[in-house]
Amino acid sequence: MNGVGRGGSERWGVSGRPDTGLSGWQARGVDAAADRIGDVTENPPRPRVPLLRRLADDSVFVLSGWSLGLAGFVVVVTGVSLAAGLLVVWVGVPALAGALLTARGLAHVQRAQLRHRLHREAPTPRYLRPAPAAGRVRRALTPLRDPQSWFDLAWALLAFVTGTVAVVVAVSWAALALGGLTYWFWQRWLPESDGSLVELLGWGSGRQAESLLNLGIGVVAVLLLPGVLRLCAGLHGGVADVLLCSRARLQGDVQRVVDSREAARDAEAASLRRLERDLHDGPQQGMVRLAVDISRARRQLDVDPARAGEILDEALVRARSTTQELRALSRGIAPPLLVDRGLAAAVGELLQRSPIPTTSTLGIPEDLPPHVETAVYFAVAEALTNVAKHSAASRTALEITTRDGHLVATVTDDGIGGAHIAKGSGLAGLQQRLAGLEGALTVSSPAGGPTVLAASVPLPGGTGA
Repeated sequence: MNGVGRGGSERWGVSGRPDTGLSGWQARGVDAAADRIGDVTENPPRPRVPLLRRLADDSVFVLSGWSLGLAGFVVVVTGVSLAAGLLVVWVGVPALAGALLTARGLAHVQRAQLRHRLHREAPTPRYLRPAPAAGRVRRALTPLRDPQSWFDLAWALLAFVTGTVAVVVAVSWAALALGGLTYWFWQRWLPESDGSLVELLGWGSGRQAESLLNLGIGVVAVLLLPGVLRLCAGLHGGVADVLLCSRARLQGDVQRVVDSREAARDAEAASLRRLERDLHDGPQQGMVRLAVDISRARRQLDVDPARAGEILDEALVRARSTTQELRALSRGIAPPLLVDRGLAAAVGELLQRSPIPTTSTLGIPEDLPPHVETAVYFAVAEALTNVAKHSAASRTALEITTRDGHLVATVTDDGIGGAHIAKGSGLAGLQQRLAGLEGALTVSSPAGGPTVLAASVPLPGGTGA
């Protein structure tokens, strides 16, 4: 891999030779990995809904939203007014808490409508719960200290406004469409009058001209009806989504950060324990044996110089072996080639050391952060090690590319399959390491193969092709 510095976009063939393309099994594996990584790195797309069902869903959502808004407005206004009037005798406090709980119940129904009718993700926030040892008074007053309860109250007030606007516009537009399409039938019962719309437009006169004009208006209204209903449902649903679901998404983001930090701490602790164990079982024992050999040689130096020389030769061999073990351990912390020349060169060295013939496509951007380079390097190293040890594969393919703001490394082999992320395995530790960086690890390994391992790490600022 001489001449490969930081970053790079090269194709490498078996044992580091240039490659001309991916074979069929490799391409299928890479495509499957791309689909799985897309599910992890992107928000899943909303399902495509047939036009008639969407029309029905929007209509039901608008009507049910207005009904919920009306019920919420009545309950909230009544509860708040009652609480304000009785606040001086403290009876108003439970009344206000009751209004908040009622608004919470209506908010749950509205979130269900968002999921089933508008096909949106509508997460439910975590409401403040009283402590197990809290008394009755504290339990009754808990809704007053919960921010989301007040968001629910605000939604109950605004939902009546947005629901009324949405239902008036939707019903008026539907009436316009129905009236225009059927005008030819019921116009016979209308009295004749001068100055009709068709005459004002200069398009003729008489009932036939009026029928044609209204028929055209009705057809246009019918064609635009799905869009108008979608707009009305979006208006009402957008307000509900902001007030009822935004805090839940924020809570989810915070929880993911907390989980990633815990995963990073666990991965670091596991790495330190493994390093301590490896040092104790390997180089430390070698150094102890080396000290013993040197002490023996010193005692034999005057008595039997030849034997002392043999002992020193053995000690020299042991010192070199210990040095190799220390180098191997340091490579597990941060390979010098990765630090000095970047991810492309370090991955190239892994490919050259791999006992399985490997083709690779490296599309690595410039100036990657050290934590991204380290995570992807160890993901590739662990994947190639598993292939060599367990897969019985004859060929391996590696692809590193940017996708949807992530750096994605995909390793595909034609082995026997059966790989899985099991607790205590190297893949489980790798998954934990990636989770600490808000990354993801996916493994697809059906019996008989092929096995596809895909590791993704988010890039700073979400850059990437």
